[in-house]
Amino acid sequence: MSKPRVWVSRPFFPDIVDRLRPFFEVDAESEEQRFSSADLASRLADADAAIVGLAERIDAAAIRQAKRLRFVANLGVGYNNLDIEALSAAGIGASNTPDVLNETVADYAWALMLAAARRVGEAERWLRAGQWHGSRFEGWLGTDVHGKTIGILGMGRIGQAIARRAVGFRARVIYHNRSRLPAAVEQACAATYVDKAQLLAGADHLILVVPYTPESHHAIGEAELQAMKRSATLVNVARGGVVDDIALARALARGTIAAAALDVFEGEPALHPSLLALDNIVLSPHIASASRDTRRDMAALAVDNVLAAFGHGPHAGRPPTILNPGVLADAS
Repeated sequence: MSKPRVWVSRPFFPDIVDRLRPFFEVDAESEEQRFSSADLASRLADADAAIVGLAERIDAAAIRQAKRLRFVANLGVGYNNLDIEALSAAGIGASNTPDVLNETVADYAWALMLAAARRVGEAERWLRAGQWHGSRFEGWLGTDVHGKTIGILGMGRIGQAIARRAVGFRARVIYHNRSRLPAAVEQACAATYVDKAQLLAGADHLILVVPYTPESHHAIGEAELQAMKRSATLVNVARGGVVDDIALARALARGTIAAAALDVFEGEPALHPSLLALDNIVLSPHIASASRDTRRDMAALAVDNVLAAFGHGPHAGRPPTILNPGVLADAS
């Protein structure tokens, strides 16, 4: 009997991919590429499983001809690229890679916040352009992070990891979430729950870690930016679309807020050109989880999910981070 076939949409760590080979025929892409809808449907048409990235939109059209497909593993915590309803209706399991990247993303959120607050990117560009001919006492004045108020919108595991790092900076942490955290968790994070209006008005540095949903689309737009301090910085390590990028560009140009740092963008990898024209913004290409250790852990978890879905490995029959477990129950 032939082995089931797994399609891997992007190249990653060969030794981790090799864990699939005893059980699957592996079709792994050798280069990073963007797939058209037709290309994606073609790749999935004869696959039993797939490991995909955030750029691959797996919806009803993509799986229409994928009669053999049983499982899709997403390389990321967010999974707004997966139509879970369509996958479940077709009896296809899906998974993501939560938790293994919490600390790494929290590190990077702090790196972006510090860079925006202290104007690191702007100063480096100025220096590289040969503009440093002397120093001024009042030159390059940024904003402190120590002793300030850190606001966090979205207090899941990553938000909590960000909050825990504030202790060493003697910073106050306030947060807003759909639901308030248990008192013990708040105490462990030294964080205070506030409503959204209080968060916007009180934060010296606002960090976004909220999942992208229809409800969180443009959670930060023109009105929210107007409600922030003029000295505030904004950091987005959540998803593109949580911030209205055009409204943010206008706010930065007008001095509505002092600075911003974005790792995610609406329509990425395209960026709105108004963002590129600004000096008071730090831009990075969706790399908050991009440490070698963490990306290996993400890849390993995706492979674990696929193996488990087909009855192999230590989690056989129980994919550890399945998003629609009802599919497995229906199949049993």
